[in-house]
Amino acid sequence: MSVNIIDLVKNYLSPGVVSQTATQLGESESGVSKAISAFLPVLVGGIADKAGSTPGLLDQLKGLASGGILSSLGSGGGNSVVSGIISSIFGDKIGGILSSVSSFAGIKESSAQSLLGLTSDATLGTIGKYAADNNLDESGFTNLLSGQKSWISSLLPAGLSLGALGLGGIFSGLGEKAEDVKEAVTEKIEDIKNVFTGNEETPEVTRSGNTYAPPPAGNNGGGGSVWKWLLPLILLGLIGWFLWKQCKAKENSTTTVTTTESTSSGTTPQDSAKTSTTTTTKETTTIDVKGASLQGFKGGMEESMVNFLNSGKYATTDDEALKTTWYNFDNVNFVIGKADKLEAGSEGQIQNIATILKAFPDAKIKIGGYTDKTGNEASNLKLSQDRANFIKAELTKLGVGGQILEAKGYGSEHATVAATASNEERAVDRKMAVRFAK
Repeated sequence: MSVNIIDLVKNYLSPGVVSQTATQLGESESGVSKAISAFLPVLVGGIADKAGSTPGLLDQLKGLASGGILSSLGSGGGNSVVSGIISSIFGDKIGGILSSVSSFAGIKESSAQSLLGLTSDATLGTIGKYAADNNLDESGFTNLLSGQKSWISSLLPAGLSLGALGLGGIFSGLGEKAEDVKEAVTEKIEDIKNVFTGNEETPEVTRSGNTYAPPPAGNNGGGGSVWKWLLPLILLGLIGWFLWKQCKAKENSTTTVTTTESTSSGTTPQDSAKTSTTTTTKETTTIDVKGASLQGFKGGMEESMVNFLNSGKYATTDDEALKTTWYNFDNVNFVIGKADKLEAGSEGQIQNIATILKAFPDAKIKIGGYTDKTGNEASNLKLSQDRANFIKAELTKLGVGGQILEAKGYGSEHATVAATASNEERAVDRKMAVRFAK
């Protein structure tokens, strides 16, 4: 999947919008943020479910975007086109959704209804804008949305499920994967049972001119006790293998990633950093940024930056001290050899950094790009500079360019792993990072 629609929508539901809406509704910002986090996957999932079977939906969404719906979020005026689309998707389920989200977020049901309208405007407008900006036709539109369906249920906040919202029957495709696993495991179990119980025809085997026929089922020559404990182990192994192969997207699943930790090196030139690499099992977590909810690794880039800013230390720390700590992107990857193309799924972390900077408008950052020691140094320097510039440009598009003081590429200047090392070992030196600056 090349784009995460929910991350795009969150750019329009900024902390400022959350704060303003909370004041208008007389609710807490955390309650408003929780409600929005619940509505977003439901809305995107519902639209994805109907995309291929609702004629004219693409044109309707493009029309909403061109009509300026995103520039008037929070104005309080209802949009009849949006209301019609939402009603056609959820029908009589809307009441149950509002009740469940109201209870989950700790807000009034009337407030939940207002927030459903706000989130619907932002979601439909964002999808329409993306479709228009990228000249999507019906096929491209359907592909964009179908890519969201397989993991949408995992994005619901803890404590909510499609069943709890009364939507278990709407997103029919979400249950197909589990059923496939069940059928595949059952087939394998039957195959093994047939072999071990003698229900499968067993061929005779010729050995050095003599014909050997396996003993009949039931006549195990004393070996039956082996299969009594071996067969269950084999079956359990097969079940585990199929579940591992099929279950991919879970919001709180663990992911093995290679991370780099930056410490002061005490060397020149300025802004240098000494890095060490550890491969750890990291868990995704929800990070609160003044009422807005972000998804990131526990102890990762976003959480570390937010913790530092929340501590108040940025205001009291000079630039000389700030330059000793860099925050490495742990979910942004460029296509190999490219400086203007990210691998799928990388956009989300850039959007998260923009959200953090918007929540802390006084904070300034510097962007650094690094390569390993392989290749030509001049080319490495240019590649790292171009990548740093690309990250800056992407953040600028998201409205935080004024908070970026510099984007600099260092090439392999600070690489610590020999060019002759394995690609996996050299990965520590290939990174993008930011630090706070003044």
